[in-house]
Amino acid sequence: MVTLESCALFEQLPAGEMADLRAAAATRAYSAGQDIFKEGDPGDGIYVVSSGKVAFSARLSVGDRRVFSEAAPGDFFGEMAVLDQLPRSANATATEPTELFFIPRDKVVKLLTHSPSVGMALLQEICRRMREFNQQYFREVLQAERLALIGRFASAIVHDLKNPLTIIGITAEVACMEETAPEARKTSEQRINKQIRRITGMVNDILEFTKGSGAEMAVALVDYGAHVDSIMEELQPEVARKSVAIELPAAAPRIKLRLNPHRFSRVFYNLILNAVDEMPGGGRITVSFKVTDAEVITEIADTGGGIAPEIIGQLFEPFATHGKTKGTGLGLSITRKIIQEHGGRISARNQDGSGAVFTFALPIPKN
Repeated sequence: MVTLESCALFEQLPAGEMADLRAAAATRAYSAGQDIFKEGDPGDGIYVVSSGKVAFSARLSVGDRRVFSEAAPGDFFGEMAVLDQLPRSANATATEPTELFFIPRDKVVKLLTHSPSVGMALLQEICRRMREFNQQYFREVLQAERLALIGRFASAIVHDLKNPLTIIGITAEVACMEETAPEARKTSEQRINKQIRRITGMVNDILEFTKGSGAEMAVALVDYGAHVDSIMEELQPEVARKSVAIELPAAAPRIKLRLNPHRFSRVFYNLILNAVDEMPGGGRITVSFKVTDAEVITEIADTGGGIAPEIIGQLFEPFATHGKTKGTGLGLSITRKIIQEHGGRISARNQDGSGAVFTFALPIPKN
């Protein structure tokens, strides 16, 4: 059992004032589970725990009450409602048989007026509690954000994997039919293998994005036009099933660029499949090219609704999204990362009445 003198709030009081305080304090006993005061009660005084333990809880929602702090012997509580003269902001409940010293509000106010040591001790304790509360709040916010982040990653993965898994499922079904010719089975096997490689690439991209790997990427001189043709050949059937057409007004330039072909394919997949998602009723995607002395510029335009003004400034940031039920914007973050790894740049804009335009440029090797 702790005496009133041992409370940090009063330990600097002169003997005479301490005697007056003991005379003014009342001893109160509470059984386990008994409320000392409830949220909304008037702030009629402060309490010092002599023995036992007190839990403080607040209501988060209807029927949901949460304990956020506890007081042990020697601790005091209830001072905020005394100082600001507002109702109690939480419930105080004895969690075990507990004895308290109760000091009425008028005596507390008198002490604060005449005893600087009590005022300083009270201020220091309030500051300590505020720091502790802030640290707890930030820990909980961080934990909530981590959980939300995991959920958004899961959503992004499911969204990105849906298309190749659908292709694998349809192709496997065709390949297993008794009437399917051997040549068609071989074609199906090739398509399934392509989609498996695509899924592997997606997962590796996400893993790399989360760990921020700085590993050097392997590149080689690749015919850009041939690479683009190969990607378009893979994408055409996939987007056609959603009533979307891909048009190339002119062939991709047959020029050698330093690329990691497997990794760079993700740029076209992300941009084109995002455009398809923005045109649920069908539409057109136009892929055009421009070659300068220093770089090859690729432009991918769609006939969707365009980029929402609320998000256009953060479009390539992780998880930036607006008004979409699927996807999180992680794909565009990965797209920018891949292009930057290849020494390029990317931008996006809306064109009047014609949807969104994504433009990326890749440097032409000097030798």
